[in-house]
Amino acid sequence: METRAAKPKSVVLGITGSIAAYKAADIASQLTKRGHEVRAVMTAEAQHFITPLTIQTLARQPVVTNLFDEKIGWQPGHIELADNADLLLIAPATAQIIAELAWGFANHALSAIALATRAPILLAPAMNGKMWLHPATLDNVERLRARGVQFIGPEEGLLACGYEGVGRLWPVDGIVDAAERLLLSTQTAEV
Repeated sequence: METRAAKPKSVVLGITGSIAAYKAADIASQLTKRGHEVRAVMTAEAQHFITPLTIQTLARQPVVTNLFDEKIGWQPGHIELADNADLLLIAPATAQIIAELAWGFANHALSAIALATRAPILLAPAMNGKMWLHPATLDNVERLRARGVQFIGPEEGLLACGYEGVGRLWPVDGIVDAAERLLLSTQTAEV
């Protein structure tokens, strides 16, 4: 009996302004190697840490960097990405993007996609431990969890700021595995 190849899953990879943004290149590469279509969306802050060209090359897809730089087709690009996503993965997720999502701001492409998508959302936080443990961030995390947003990490260790503590991006392999589990669970729910 002939088996059909599974339709590639579409992962929107959001990359925000954290020193851990360079690890998004590995995430994009691993997800692409596993057969997923990775469409990256980078905030302006993320572009201070890693270039769109790096991500585009590893994901083999154009990278969205600006909500208003949509030149292909008639449908707004961020809506098309939101509609076609099987998963929205934001790695690294800063305190800024967590707050924007918690309060419904859509002031750039990534936050607009997050509001428009009905796909599962997985956030992999990366920030200074004091920022992660701040009551505002913890409240925003709980607000998002109550809406079904899932989190992986952060983990403890040496932080880019020189402090030791919670706030490190979860290991890339763990993020990719968690993304695949979510994609599998949505595929199972569709059957």
